[in-house]
This record gives sequence, structure tokens and C-alpha cells, in this order.
Amino acid sequence: MPGGATASMPASVYRELPIERRRVMMLGLRGIPNVQGGVEKHVEMLAGRLIAHGWDVEVVGRRRYLAVPAPHSWNGIRVTPLWSPRMMALEAIVHTFLGVCYAALRRPDILHIHAVGPALLVPLARLMRLNVVVTHHGYDYDRQKWGAFARRMLRAGERMGMRLAQGRIAISRDIADTMGERYRVPVSLVPNGVTVSRSSSETGILGEFRLTRRRYILLAARLVPEKRQIDLIQAYAKLGNSGFDLVLAGGAEFAGVYEEEVRALASRVPGVVLTGFQTGDRLAELFANAALFVLPSSHEGMPIALLEAMAHGLPVLASDIVANRQLGLPAGDYFPLGNVDALSSAIAEKIANPPDEQEVLAQTERVEAVYSWSSVALKTLDVYRAVTK
Repeated sequence: MPGGATASMPASVYRELPIERRRVMMLGLRGIPNVQGGVEKHVEMLAGRLIAHGWDVEVVGRRRYLAVPAPHSWNGIRVTPLWSPRMMALEAIVHTFLGVCYAALRRPDILHIHAVGPALLVPLARLMRLNVVVTHHGYDYDRQKWGAFARRMLRAGERMGMRLAQGRIAISRDIADTMGERYRVPVSLVPNGVTVSRSSSETGILGEFRLTRRRYILLAARLVPEKRQIDLIQAYAKLGNSGFDLVLAGGAEFAGVYEEEVRALASRVPGVVLTGFQTGDRLAELFANAALFVLPSSHEGMPIALLEAMAHGLPVLASDIVANRQLGLPAGDYFPLGNVDALSSAIAEKIANPPDEQEVLAQTERVEAVYSWSSVALKTLDVYRAVTK
């Protein structure tokens, strides 16, 4: 046809061009799904919500932590394993370096780096012309496991992340305010969320460890010094024959002195049960049937495990560190960090006065309303849009 055939083509031939989905790559964590750690839980839950909002999400994990060693899809999320050395001091930084190089090839709209250690590679990401968002999950240089050099590197990572990333997120008000004052940059507050798995099926974990419903005290945390499992075991031992077990759910990433100390002390105190790392329905069943949740830690960013316990309606006890205090719990839910006698007395008071059903329901509803992952996703997307506009 003169003038071009397309001029008289029927409308049915035309198709609406697909809208290109934005892509975000998550880096700085061990991986997902069901990998132990607060950052890992945060990314697992956030990524699913971002998918629902029309984003493509790729999570770059450390191969040795992942069940599938090759790139694969999980719940619509692309999970890409990369090699990392089996050395505590080098694992995160080497993996993040490889991840940034991989991101330079993949060219996501956003490279979202989690935690201050991996943020040490933000300058490299910027040199590669990537749009970078950093989430500050806590003052990792305060963790007891690090030596002087590692602490300096973590502080340098915080500085690089806060000064050079285009978008900055903090998971608590204290971190957001401190970073804003320290580096004179805007930092968005996006707290952790919580979700409660209410599976009606029994996994058998209570029978496996000979536990009785509402007759055990629970701590779910990695076996690392800042979680202070030893304080909790010592406080539990002071209760004597209380009729309650103490369940410590969690494992260690690397074999070390602290893990050995926890296991040795647990073996000497009757009633202490070490379950190892638990996740999914098995962990949910431990939460759902506990009498009390205790978090005696000396370091937290924003304690997801404590939020999960509260969302299950459990009475809780937490050390009086800033991160725990910012949840605004009643005074009776806190005890002085490291005070074993005070912790023991507080445990005795809690198990002697369990909450009624109305108190449990009210707590569950409040936590789920305030700390929803849907809200976390929306606030995170606000940061992404500001960076890519």
C-alpha cells in the first residue's frame, strides 16, 4: 500500500507495549529462604512484598548457606548463590565485592545493600554507576566477636554507606537519628516488620524435645556472645525446680569458644534444651506454645524475634538496651542488662502470673497493626522512587 502498509492496519494488530518492571538486587546477607539471622528474615519478608508491588527482586546469597547451589526462583524471587570464603572476618566483605561486580553486569535499577559491613563496598558500586540504597540494621561494630581492626572496618562501612549511598534506611529511630546527626544526611526510618505463621498442623517438635505446652521459657537467637544465652541459663538455674524447661533455639555460624561454653553450661543445668536452628512451622510451633519469651541480648538493631513473640501473644522479658526500649514495652517487661539475679526474679514473676486471653489478643492485634511488612515495603519503595526519579 502506498504510504506504508501500517497506515491502514486494523487496530486489533496493535498491542500495548508491556511496562518494564523495575528491578532491585539485595546484597549483604547470607541468603533466603529460611537462613538464620535478622537481616535474612528482613530481606525474605520484604522481597515478597516488593514482588507483589510489581518489582523484580534478585537476592544474592552466600552459596554455603543455601539449599540450592545454583541460581533459582523461590516464590517469584530470583536467588543467586555466589561463592564466599569460610572465614568469619572475610566472608561478608569478599562476597559483597563479588556481588557488586555481578550487579555491574546485571544493572538493576537499585542495588540494595544490607548492613554496615557490606556497605564498605558502596564506593565501588557508585564507581560502577549503580543506584545504591543502604539499610543500617544495627551497630555491628559493637558486637563482642569483633577485634579492633574489624571494628574499624565496620565503622568505615557505616561511614561509606551513609555518605555515599543515594538512599539510606535505618530500622530504628535511634539509628536514624544517630546517623542523621553523625553524617548530616537524611536517613529514612523503616522499622522491621513481623508476620505470624499460624499453622494448624503439628510438626512434632514438642514431642521430639519432650516439651509440654505452656511449660517452657523460650529464646530464639543465634549462639553468639551478644545474645547472652549464658546469662539466661544462669538466671534459669537460680529458679530451682520451677517445673518449666528453658528452650534455646538457634545455632552458631562458626564453631567457637562461646558456643562451647553455652553447650557445656546447658549440659550441667537440668531442664535446658538446645534445639539447634529452627525455622518455618517448627519455629512457629515453639513460639505458639511457649509460656514466656526472653531476650537478654546486649546488642540488637531492631529485634525481630521479640516482635514475633509479642505477635504470638507471649509475655516477654527483654534487656533494657536502647533497641529493646524503643519498642515501648511496660516497665515490668525489662530487666537490667547482665543482671542475672534481676532476670531470674523477673522470670519467676512472669511465669507465676500468665496473661489472660484478652491480654494476649490485645497484644497480638497491636503488634500486627504497627509492625506490618506491607508498611515496610511501602516505605522502602518510597526510598527507591526517590533514588530513581
